[in-house]
Amino acid sequence: MTRTYNAGVKSWDVVIIGAGIIGLSLAISLRKQRLRVLVVERGEPGREASYAAAGMLVGSGTEMPPAVKPLAAESARMYPEFAHELEDESGLKVDLREQGTILISCDSAFPDSAEPISRERLRSLEPELIVASSAAYISERSVDPRALTAAAFKAARHREVDISSGSEVKGLLTSGDRVNGVQTDKTSYSAGIVVNCAGAWAGCIAAQKFPVRPVKGQMLAVVGGPHLEHVVRADNVYLVPRSDGRIVIGSTLEDAGYNKQTDVSTIQRLLQAARELVPELAKTKVHDDWAGLRPGTPDELPILGETRTTGYFIASGHYRDGILLAPITAEIMTGLILGKSGTHDVGAFTPRRFLGLEQ
Repeated sequence: MTRTYNAGVKSWDVVIIGAGIIGLSLAISLRKQRLRVLVVERGEPGREASYAAAGMLVGSGTEMPPAVKPLAAESARMYPEFAHELEDESGLKVDLREQGTILISCDSAFPDSAEPISRERLRSLEPELIVASSAAYISERSVDPRALTAAAFKAARHREVDISSGSEVKGLLTSGDRVNGVQTDKTSYSAGIVVNCAGAWAGCIAAQKFPVRPVKGQMLAVVGGPHLEHVVRADNVYLVPRSDGRIVIGSTLEDAGYNKQTDVSTIQRLLQAARELVPELAKTKVHDDWAGLRPGTPDELPILGETRTTGYFIASGHYRDGILLAPITAEIMTGLILGKSGTHDVGAFTPRRFLGLEQ
């Protein structure tokens, strides 16, 4: 639904660009502080990277940059309360699952928090899983990102967050070196604080264009097959069960610009890799396939903080961890916006590290 607000009639303290899980979570957090918040979304709320994600809440991992790990661990710890609050305020379920993850690796490259498991225990945990290499168990949660974002959207509306969809922000309104609103393709909105949560599109907004690029990921979901309790992560594929019986299979990492088309051969390759782990998946039907665009940065770290324009903040570049990092990002950004000193060191994520790369 598209809503256009007359800035001459209504005003806001904060305009957030982007209604994915990062933007919606921040909007809810700012409303708790009694700030008047407008979220401006170029398309349909929650239908980009948040909608496409698998929802693995990986609090640690060998692939995660070291600077991100403390935030990831804290955000993973926050998730039960975060999910419960969204469910309570929206009346929707987010399918937060506590069963944990089975890791499969040819070279036993497991994080320190993982517990190696024997073939016998593996069979007892997941009888349908056929593994010829090393396995380990790690206590990680998963969530259905589509259900999560739908709940966040409804909770934001419950908190009286204003949302304007189908309206693309083209640039900032400024006075001297300070922001005072945004200009969209349809109208303008005034606010003393603007937060860029536009995901893979965060770098497209004038006048400060940060080096955020889209990283394409193709995925599919199957139905009608075996029951899996645990997330399964192998070197070349992962399987994420949902409580409704779907199994999500992913994913690719592609530099393909803003192309979200899926490729038949790629989807078949992912499906075949999954079937090699769980042969019973041969009995399933493909329910859906899709591609999402993750917001990547040159150093694979998020961009969190105030820019060189006073009042203009950015919270983007979460790459593969946007769902996981939503609670901690909302907490950190709320503190920064309110000028409160936080307990987390966010120096590595400052947008000012890209000052020389801005165009």
